[in-house]
Amino acid sequence: MSVNLGLVLRRLRDQGPRSRARLAAELGLTRSAVSALVGELEERGLVRAAGVERGHVGRPGTSVELDGHAVCGIGAEINVNHVSTLALDLSGNVVAEHRLAVDATKLAVEEILDRLAELITRTDADVRATGAETVGVAVGVAGLLDRTRDMLTVGPNLGWRDVPVGAMLRGRLGAAYPVQVDNEGNLAAMAEATPGDPARQDVLVIFGEVGVGGGIVADGRLLRGRQGYAGEFGHMIVQPGGRRCGCGRVGCWETVVGLRALLDAAADPDDPVRDPALGLDDRLAEINRRADLGDTRTLAALDQVGGWVGIGAGILANAINPGAVVLSGYFAEVGERMRPAIEEQLTAGVLAPQGGGTRVELSTLGFTAAVRGGAQLALEAVFDDPTIITTPHVSEGVR
Repeated sequence: MSVNLGLVLRRLRDQGPRSRARLAAELGLTRSAVSALVGELEERGLVRAAGVERGHVGRPGTSVELDGHAVCGIGAEINVNHVSTLALDLSGNVVAEHRLAVDATKLAVEEILDRLAELITRTDADVRATGAETVGVAVGVAGLLDRTRDMLTVGPNLGWRDVPVGAMLRGRLGAAYPVQVDNEGNLAAMAEATPGDPARQDVLVIFGEVGVGGGIVADGRLLRGRQGYAGEFGHMIVQPGGRRCGCGRVGCWETVVGLRALLDAAADPDDPVRDPALGLDDRLAEINRRADLGDTRTLAALDQVGGWVGIGAGILANAINPGAVVLSGYFAEVGERMRPAIEEQLTAGVLAPQGGGTRVELSTLGFTAAVRGGAQLALEAVFDDPTIITTPHVSEGVR
């Protein structure tokens, strides 16, 4: 029963509102079975009536859609410059969002996790204030993560090694909901692979802040690799003999495309835009402002970094031939200025004609991609087994 409940729920998420008759036809179930399933999902507060279905062959029926108000998932992130949280309801609406600037390189692990736990607790309180319940939390961390142990094995830019993030957070939260930990790039990729959108089922997501990572989505599924370490694009060696990376090696891709590389090229050390005390959004807004004014140094920096982004993207595109390279994180904020250089180098670097059909897209999620992906991952528990939502809800009914 729970499997079929999940099938109905996923169909509504991926394809949008539809009548019970249409659900039955698409899922290969009887109408009476679908009617019973919809009734149970309604009682759990997970679906609701959505008006008369239009534009479908046959007798018009009342559509059913996801009802987001009952449950939320919380996504969280630990990065060098901030910790953040975001709660999504089942319909994908943002219910709460918080961010706190930190310098993770100067604070102890325990302090960072204390602050993140406070944000998660605050976000859960916001969820409960709406009458919903939190079904889980998924935390994205910048670095290599052993998901079997929820252990950050190496976080080069954080300066962390062998940190049991999952256990430490659970000890602080003492929460009644599950807490998962994942790589932030993987979570960003999940957020970009929009369910039901065929153009986003075969993508390479490149997520940039101080470090650079991302994820590969093939046929709508995230590729994690044998031990879950896939997506560490930032540590491809692209410039032998170049700058030393936070990982200890020389010439990694993130040394020429990470945020530090852009700021170093665009401004002198004493320039306010290089001050870590200035919020990341403000720093990037200032870069864009200078570019808009035609500042030659800023434009040259964006072109230089964009060229390196395109070179790395070309290497990856030769390997996996994605439908799109989606630029997320800080790349999305300044990407319009970088796009010409990125596309030029991508096309030049890919052996297949016209870049193998790979297009360059800018994320509309920006720095929220990882926390959105985390919230979506937390909500997967409901789509896997809707019976975990046991509280009865009163509604007008689905006719």
